[in-house]
Amino acid sequence: MSSTPSTVERAFEAALYADSDAALDTGASLLASDPASDAELARRGEEFIEGAWRRGWQPADVVRIVRRELDDTHVRLVSALILDESRRNERNEQARGPRWTAQLEELTAEAAEAAGTSGTSGASGRKASPRTDRFSYATAVLGLYRLLLRLPSIEPLDVDAPKVAAGAPKGSRMLTRIRALLAKAEATGFPEEAEALSAKAQELMARHSIDEALLAARTHAKDAPGACRIGVDPPYETAKAVLLDAVSKANRCRAVWNEALGFSTVVGFEPDLEAVELLYTSLLVQATAAMTKAEAAQRAGGRKRTKSFRQSFLAAYAHRIGDRLAEAAEGQVTAGEGELLPVLAARDVAVADEAERMFPATVTTRLRGVNDAAGWEEGAAAADRAQVRARPPLR
Repeated sequence: MSSTPSTVERAFEAALYADSDAALDTGASLLASDPASDAELARRGEEFIEGAWRRGWQPADVVRIVRRELDDTHVRLVSALILDESRRNERNEQARGPRWTAQLEELTAEAAEAAGTSGTSGASGRKASPRTDRFSYATAVLGLYRLLLRLPSIEPLDVDAPKVAAGAPKGSRMLTRIRALLAKAEATGFPEEAEALSAKAQELMARHSIDEALLAARTHAKDAPGACRIGVDPPYETAKAVLLDAVSKANRCRAVWNEALGFSTVVGFEPDLEAVELLYTSLLVQATAAMTKAEAAQRAGGRKRTKSFRQSFLAAYAHRIGDRLAEAAEGQVTAGEGELLPVLAARDVAVADEAERMFPATVTTRLRGVNDAAGWEEGAAAADRAQVRARPPLR
């Protein structure tokens, strides 16, 4: 016995499997003329979200790709869908671990800020995103679903709770201090103050990582490497990926860049992953501020090649920071306790093995378009001012 396709099914058939705007218009017209289809439309959206989870995506990944490919209206729509799906599958969310939960909390805060209230309605509610008519709304929804439907499978991350040794409350306090120091370093207009703040943050990062590694070894904790994804956004994403790779190596992690999807997957132990996220974000902010200032001085002198200057600046910054971070990391290991070297060596092997398991085939990417001498010199100087240097032995 056959049944008549629903409005949503007919709209999907018309719009989701074709690339043209005309196809979207046809599907949107069908949905706009049938208000009774809203509930099914929202339910099917949650199914697309669940499909993304099965293909290895996480909430922040989905929002990032939607922001990259579509616009703010679609970001609000997908955020509402994700939050609705998480509420209906609360038991699953609890099993997915703290990183997943933190991503949902960030989405909730962003949705509340956008709505100007402490909460937001779901994807099926009319407050999920501003719109002027049903047709415009249906067009946006179908554009979003088309993207979700075509998301490729990516390397799944372990969604269990992070594998760390006991002592998390101390670690949380330490990370709070590190975040505060880096925020001050980014905000100050005085290079000497930024230098002191960044140096202190580096010291705390190293102490936190070493303490966690030694504690795990002494208590025979069954910790193991995990992974996280960090967005690498245009423009000049190759230089940014090189910077992230340098920060990752200095913190005993491995980074693998997915250029097409705009992120790097960083593999490492949890304290080191946290350090990479914090330091990369802070250095990128500092590099951007320094680049803007240097570029303004160059333009005041009559130079016009802005794109070339910026590309060369960021490339030099990433290269120089990489050298200095490597020196700092080597200094910390050399100054460490006698039992530290075998502990770190074992962790290096574990991280390398996990990265190889996740990414058995990788290729090397070269920086292109680095041909501005002034940009390179200014970028190297800015990296020097970031003052990432070896610290005294940690006691």
